Amino acid sequence: MNDPFAHVAALSGVSEAVASAREAVDRLLGHRILRRRSAEVSAESALRGARASAELEGAPAPLEDVRAGLVEDPLVQGALRVSASLGSLAPTWRVAPRQALARLHVLAVSGSDTEELGRPRASLEATDPLVLGSPPSPSEVADRLSSLSDLLTAPTEAPALVVAAVAEGELLALRPFGSADGLVARAAARLTLIDRGLDPKSLAAPEVGHVELGSAYGEAIRAYVSGAPSGVAQWVRHCAEATALGARDALAVCEAFTRR
Repeated sequence: MNDPFAHVAALSGVSEAVASAREAVDRLLGHRILRRRSAEVSAESALRGARASAELEGAPAPLEDVRAGLVEDPLVQGALRVSASLGSLAPTWRVAPRQALARLHVLAVSGSDTEELGRPRASLEATDPLVLGSPPSPSEVADRLSSLSDLLTAPTEAPALVVAAVAEGELLALRPFGSADGLVARAAARLTLIDRGLDPKSLAAPEVGHVELGSAYGEAIRAYVSGAPSGVAQWVRHCAEATALGARDALAVCEAFTRR
């Protein structure tokens, strides 16, 4: 099969998990308040997703403190910058994913005094918040980033969520920049969902779902890193569940706005 994403979509339990997530997102997109307040829901999703992504990277912070601008942690600030950039980066992601990834990393670690921002790492040094072990070598990173970029710009019959899960999984596994890679990986997943039409206004926050699922996030990505088909399927199913939970969280936001 000359469509690796479609091969992943055919793995055990993936199609059912993806269909369930799609139903949750469709319920969200059908909420009546989005006809006039979708921008507010998107902004709230960006905030909640950024806070959750920072927590997954090792920087937990109360949502209301983040909302009030009281959290100065560099990872939280980086996550906020990354989240705010998703709408403007979607067109670049479609045609030049590596350029978008470089920009995401610059945003994630802005303020660091280094010329390496946005460039794949040249050493084996990399943060490891998900306890994945030793990272791939710089040469493997270069090869797999090129392959991922080629796949992301090639036609596929796979659902958007499968493509998003593989993109996030590869980037988490590679830790291509050595720092804030999780912020970049999760942003790449959301860009994919925007670009491929599952969630064009970025209303759902899968990052919120990942946090809600607790240790399952680390367990699932470690299964993906193993390379076994069952591990890849576990990861994609996890991402589908996280997306569904993110959609339900956004639906609750819609209901809260309705009552205001």
